[in-house]
Amino acid sequence: MPDYGPFEMIAYTGARVLEDETIVFVGTGLPIISAMFAQLTHAPHLNMIFEAGSLAAILEQGMPLSVGDTRAFRKAVFAKGLCAVFELTQRGYADYAFIGGAQIDMYGNINSHFQGGTYNRPKTRFPGSGGAGAMAANCEKTISIMALEERRFVEKLDFVTSIGFGDGSPHYRTKAGVLGSGPYRVITDQAMFGFDENTHRMMLLEVLPGKTVDDIQKEISFELLISPELKEMKEPNEEDLKILRQKCDPDGYFLEREIE
Repeated sequence: MPDYGPFEMIAYTGARVLEDETIVFVGTGLPIISAMFAQLTHAPHLNMIFEAGSLAAILEQGMPLSVGDTRAFRKAVFAKGLCAVFELTQRGYADYAFIGGAQIDMYGNINSHFQGGTYNRPKTRFPGSGGAGAMAANCEKTISIMALEERRFVEKLDFVTSIGFGDGSPHYRTKAGVLGSGPYRVITDQAMFGFDENTHRMMLLEVLPGKTVDDIQKEISFELLISPELKEMKEPNEEDLKILRQKCDPDGYFLEREIE
């Protein structure tokens, strides 16, 4: 297989999860790249919602560098502003929320605010929710992406930014007054995870070739469930990497980053 970077693997795997003729609410960076790749390959009728207010834009001018980039509005069928696109999610018009995060727990709750210390005196401050909190609360399924590291996959979040399955108890999301079925997939550079239907706990579905279950568990602070149908992750081939590097992110703004 050709050489590829960790963020190329994340973007490629994220694209594999997206289905044709669905609507995905994308966050900045890798979610946009995954959606673009899916459109250019197996899901030509995938439609994107951008937080600044567009639906179903045609990204023929290249990758938007943010959700407010004018390229995110090119030939859109809907361009009415932030409040309008979030209303679409509340009315059930978004199949997926595709977001990042700094921490995630076993029930798919995500922290994008701070790590260590307190809210007012954090050790590390992150960008915050943006629209991710509302996306996770309103879209039908949530796909999250992050590098596989023990500091990110934690027993207890320092702050809950985006709701998942809460404490894992039955009907937690319904009782909390949020919509959708909740966390669906967690995409990393070394593994892909889903969630058990009964316990709502994170479950290992796929591992990078050459990695073992123990390798993955060592990077996670809580005990994983293991799918009885555990698979190897599919790796990008030369053509896949050509599309990612030349059409999706030719300047390497996101794909050429290194895991710190």
